[in-house]
Amino acid sequence: MANGGPVSQSILVVGAGMSGLSAAIEAAEAGYDVYLVEKNPYLGGRVAQLHNYFPKLCPPYCGLEINFRRIKQNPRIRFFTMAEVQRISGEEGNFDVLIKLDPRYVNEKCTACGKCAEACSMEIDNPFNYGMDRVKAAYLPHDMAFPARYVLDSALVKSAEAQKVKESCPYDAIALDMAPKTLELKAGAVVWSTGWQPYDATKLDTYGFRQYPDVITNVMMERLAAPNGPTQGKILRPSDGKPPQTVAFVQCAGSRDENHLPFCSGICCLASMKQATYVREQYPDAQITIFFIDIRATDRLEAFYAKVKEDEKITFFKGKVAKITQDETTKDLTLRVENTSTETLHEINADLVVLATGMQPNTAENPVPFPISYDDYGFVASINPKPGIYATGTARTPVGVSESVQDGTAAALKAIQSIMRR
Repeated sequence: MANGGPVSQSILVVGAGMSGLSAAIEAAEAGYDVYLVEKNPYLGGRVAQLHNYFPKLCPPYCGLEINFRRIKQNPRIRFFTMAEVQRISGEEGNFDVLIKLDPRYVNEKCTACGKCAEACSMEIDNPFNYGMDRVKAAYLPHDMAFPARYVLDSALVKSAEAQKVKESCPYDAIALDMAPKTLELKAGAVVWSTGWQPYDATKLDTYGFRQYPDVITNVMMERLAAPNGPTQGKILRPSDGKPPQTVAFVQCAGSRDENHLPFCSGICCLASMKQATYVREQYPDAQITIFFIDIRATDRLEAFYAKVKEDEKITFFKGKVAKITQDETTKDLTLRVENTSTETLHEINADLVVLATGMQPNTAENPVPFPISYDDYGFVASINPKPGIYATGTARTPVGVSESVQDGTAAALKAIQSIMRR
């Protein structure tokens, strides 16, 4: 009993990326009721936006499909998309939770037939592809989205063509009168796994992101390489749609910098090396330069670094890029950088520049709605900041996919133990 009150046997998991999915599934398969809350209209988090991920360098749908099947088969998991936790009160064993549900404007009758998209002429920037292409305002978030249900953008709902789109649905699945609503529930323990966002590259004013279209970020590069991305998997320059012949990867773009992200995200070096292999697979003659301060490749992934270094088309350049400029005539990019090994200044040209931006925890801007402590960078200060509340994945520290799975499983165990000891 918690202070004389009943102990809830339910576990709330906030965030449905890899750590949140792992926590929710493991807790449910151990026999506990789970509420899984996700702000996006689909489960899977940022992993769903990758082309390949470590350690096997396989497409994300390999692991996600298995997890989605486990969710479908387990009646103990109740999930909410387009949802955010607004308030948590109470104590370990007896938390009261308030959740806000934003309208999807599409109900459970949706079969993902696509008739609404066919009837829709309005387009919006595609959030799944980081705005690199456009998508109909009635859309399926991505090909393998779970739940496989369309979403209507609020701008479409307010437009003159909303009724036409509604009438196009043969299953009466479109509900234009959906409104935000709230839901109250109880939980015995809370797992916070709200993940991360790429550091805002527009703050790096010497690198020309958004000013020069051929300066992109590492997460955008993943979408360019993905078969369901804006270019159907072809790595092309955004400015003119041509294959790049020289590609530069700029490490620590905003990271390890007291004016931006003071810490190392740990995964960016390997992510850039992985993306260099994407380029090499498509363009065997392309020249690639990786500008770095120092390389972080630990444990079993050291072998991957060694393999990439052997590629004669890939050059590792020790030096932090100071500035990126663009030739007004050719649109080629020039990177100004000092070689810290030789203390010489260089100007190196590239067709395409990829900024390795770091992982900023979402808790830095959207903290847990419960009084807990954070470190200097916005991560939750410990795995168990308060009794009954557990942080996991990149809400706690920068980690890769496999570590996120392990972390989520650990958080599920701790949440179960929390309930059991009450």
